[in-house]
Amino acid sequence: MRFAGLLAVLAAACGGGPPPTAGEARAFLDDAEARLLDAWIATGRAAWIQSTYITDDTTAQAAEAQAAVIGLTMELAAEAARFDGVELPEDLRRKLLRLKTSLGVAAPADPARQAELAAITTGMEAAYGRGEYCPEDGGACLSLPEIERRLAEVRDTDELLDLWLGWRTVAPPMRDDYARFVELANAGARDLGFADLGELWRAGYDMPPEAFTGELERLWGQVSPLYESLHCHVRASLADEYGSAIVPPDGPIPAHLLGNMWSQTWANVFDLVAPRRADPGYDLTDLLEDADVDEIEMVRYGERFFSSLGFDPLPDTFWERSLFVQPPDRDVVCHASAWNVDYDSDVRIKMCLDVDGEDFVTVHHELGHNYYQRAYRHRSPLDRDGAHDGFHEGIGDTIALSMTPEYLVEVGLLDRAPPADRDIGLLLRLALDKVAFLPFGLLVDQWRWQVFSGAIPPDAYNEGWWNLRTAYQGVSPPAPRSEADFDPGAKYHVPANVSYTRYFLAHILQFQFHRALCAAAGHEGPLHRCSIYGSRAAGERLQAMLEAGASRPWRDALELGTGEREMDATAILDYFAPLQAWLDDQNAGRSCGWRRG
Repeated sequence: MRFAGLLAVLAAACGGGPPPTAGEARAFLDDAEARLLDAWIATGRAAWIQSTYITDDTTAQAAEAQAAVIGLTMELAAEAARFDGVELPEDLRRKLLRLKTSLGVAAPADPARQAELAAITTGMEAAYGRGEYCPEDGGACLSLPEIERRLAEVRDTDELLDLWLGWRTVAPPMRDDYARFVELANAGARDLGFADLGELWRAGYDMPPEAFTGELERLWGQVSPLYESLHCHVRASLADEYGSAIVPPDGPIPAHLLGNMWSQTWANVFDLVAPRRADPGYDLTDLLEDADVDEIEMVRYGERFFSSLGFDPLPDTFWERSLFVQPPDRDVVCHASAWNVDYDSDVRIKMCLDVDGEDFVTVHHELGHNYYQRAYRHRSPLDRDGAHDGFHEGIGDTIALSMTPEYLVEVGLLDRAPPADRDIGLLLRLALDKVAFLPFGLLVDQWRWQVFSGAIPPDAYNEGWWNLRTAYQGVSPPAPRSEADFDPGAKYHVPANVSYTRYFLAHILQFQFHRALCAAAGHEGPLHRCSIYGSRAAGERLQAMLEAGASRPWRDALELGTGEREMDATAILDYFAPLQAWLDDQNAGRSCGWRRG
């Protein structure tokens, strides 16, 4: 901490001198934002290089930059404490709180411990990025994208188990580092006045942390019956395929059978669970291949969608600086992400694209971040963010909901839309992606919050993880697991320290946004057949919400986009209402639910 800042904090603590004023708070924040912006840009540049060219040197440089921004933020947060008892306008009070919560991680005041924390976090992310599975039989080592492709296609349970277990060998070496990370980050959070890092994360939603926890459970309660209906049908279908000895009729589903490394989405088992006449007559991957669409053109489709709503095209630098294809000559973090390196116009995406339907959707998701970033770039630095993190994750997925058959016809990828009697297949495929994800989106941070609070100690990391996965998701490990394992670390967001609740909220909000934007576009008919492509009225409503950034409480931003002031999961129920009726018919006579203990 600078000497003057330390003196100010000490003086305030001792009651010396006149109380600070709102004008002084505004001047402090103006200076703090300018300094933070410089540090954020330097950190972003170092992180981009480290993520797209993983070496010991780039990892060290990223750690140094991260340590610098952690140190500066902690210094400024400590100085801001002198305004805690001052009556301030709401915008200043919110900015002071965002200053404290702007980091995904807090660190102790000691520079050596800050550097240690930065080295741990960048080291864990680099270890994940380098991770691969090398079979004991001497076969070629497999990267995560290669393992994921096999998991999506293989139906042999022994091979599925081998792949599932193989990727989880990358995580145990991170376990001790993660425990140390928790210790250091909690100490930093306490220095800022929070009980632990989890409380710091939950403080960023314009409500008390404990109220936010209740809000999540309220939203989950709205959608959990639909999830349990989907789970019941999928479990019965998998039991038909693999036998009840592998898939118990009243228990959790073994995690390796759901077509995804983390069982977070289930669309890859659609062929095993689909109804008759489920084929809509097209496959998006095949359509892209037939149209000779390459990786760059996939991104162009996303850009054209936003342009149809009235948004400006992406800058030339986006196309020059983004990473679209996995390089053959170096290690990169292939996990898809969107970047705004200069917090102004230098927006980019980083992906190892495949020309397929899944990545076509992911492109639109990542571009949603970039268009949001461009919309609020004129705001002051601490306001250059989403209304809350669920907004940021939900925008691109809202656009993806408009990729209806009618949209594919309009852009020339499909000759004609399938008849309405094929809608159950379309809805089921989407539910295997969107609805299946909901409990996983909730439980990742439930685990971390309990780790941060000490409710799940280091010697119970894996047990706590699987208890939550069984309770919320109805999924079980396919082989015995122990505390020698560290299965949470096999999910990118845990070693990378990326909050995950944002994805749960995004899955709620995208349907709420979609319902409101479809109304603005004048859509009539089933919600799942609505595309807002080409609607300037929907685009104007969306633009107004995005331009607000974090400058207003999220309820105000939500009202700009939807006319509503509370998050509402009933839009999911509206969207999937025909599927719910079909699932009810399929599940008649079945025993639904699962043993949670």
